[in-house]
Amino acid sequence: MSLLGDDYFMKQALAEARLAAEEGEVPVGAVIVCNDRIIARAHNQTERLNDPTAHAEMLAITAATGVLGAKYLSDCKLYVTVEPCVMCAGAIGWSQIGTIIYGASDEKRGFSTYAPLAMHPKAVIKSGVLEQECAGEMTVFFKKRR
Repeated sequence: MSLLGDDYFMKQALAEARLAAEEGEVPVGAVIVCNDRIIARAHNQTERLNDPTAHAEMLAITAATGVLGAKYLSDCKLYVTVEPCVMCAGAIGWSQIGTIIYGASDEKRGFSTYAPLAMHPKAVIKSGVLEQECAGEMTVFFKKRR
């Protein structure tokens, strides 16, 4: 049994989201956990890198595969503050991440609306972990920008 639960790891993803906001990026953060240890962490860097694919999930997957030296992450858990988009869902599916846990839903761009079958068929998906905190980061960020 794990001493560190979903709330702990989502708080780590939230810390990444806050770093993104400080950098003027949309505040999405992600961590990848393997055997109760964070092996990768990332936040959106689309502005910094001038790259529309530099989402937190994509950057975390790249880092995690480097740490493990393998392209499949079936024994890993991804914690992300906002529901992954279709692009990220495709990468998550191809990397075969075993468990996906996200905070806030994204009704405008989330995978569950447009590509609900994008994740690996054996993947466990859990939503709503620290949902209010995750959604709050997005709300505050976009209020400041308007």
